[in-house]
Amino acid sequence: MHKSSIVKGDLCFPDKSQIAREILAYLADHPDAEDTLDGIVQWWLLERKIKYQKSLVKEAIAELIDQKLILTWKDPVSRILYRANHEKAEHRRRI
Repeated sequence: MHKSSIVKGDLCFPDKSQIAREILAYLADHPDAEDTLDGIVQWWLLERKIKYQKSLVKEAIAELIDQKLILTWKDPVSRILYRANHEKAEHRRRI
């Protein structure tokens, strides 16, 4: 039996049972939550995907820093911010 994928924009879950698990996981984290169908798709499932992918984003940022493609700096309240390394970008354009 072939399992279908459900795609909503960039949000992809393998099947209905995975979507159901994601909804229940969201409700476990937010027991008083309530929303419309559109709200569940746009916010609940998106939030679950963001939490899942945060570690992947952190790893990608670390690689970009290692390659000196982005730079880090701290703002006045000590948050780490990231920005393009324009010198590296200029060097790559010349090659």
